[in-house]
Amino acid sequence: MVDQVLTDNPKQLEQYRAGKTKLQGYFAGQVMKASKGKASPVLLNKILGEKLKGSC
Repeated sequence: MVDQVLTDNPKQLEQYRAGKTKLQGYFAGQVMKASKGKASPVLLNKILGEKLKGSC
């Protein structure tokens, strides 16, 4: 689900890579929306952090 959100938002991902790190919250919101609020926020932020760090 995280990978899909990152793939579906290339413009925001590019902005994140350019240093706009507050977009991690945007990505978290998109995953929560896709999971209908069922994703664990703690686990989600950990996974997002790892994925985004790897994408830079």
